[in-house]
Amino acid sequence: QVQLTESGGGPVQAGGSLRLSCAASGSTVYTAAMGWFRQAPGKEREFVAAIRWAGGPSEYTDSVKGRFILSKDIRKHTIYLQMNDLKPEDTAVYYCALKSYFSSAFGSWGQGTQVTVSS
Repeated sequence: QVQLTESGGGPVQAGGSLRLSCAASGSTVYTAAMGWFRQAPGKEREFVAAIRWAGGPSEYTDSVKGRFILSKDIRKHTIYLQMNDLKPEDTAVYYCALKSYFSSAFGSWGQGTQVTVSS
């Protein structure tokens, strides 16, 4: 069992920045990747960014490239999503997710943190 604890959401004005954090605990030894997804009202959940635990560059959806930066702290088993130049269309509930080596998909999810960007 893996537990994911998110923090850092909240309201922000367009052009502002927020930093989301997600700490993993429990059975994390088989972590292959961690990432963020988001779900806006009336829309399906979508991929935002992910990072492989063994190394390599982070991956981003096109709409956040150049604005969001995903990083990790292996010792703390935590990832950070630095979100800059936020836009109203970034408003969503952001979910942290973890993928293990035993799965082809992200199978562990956090409860979500709300990000609201006002114009």
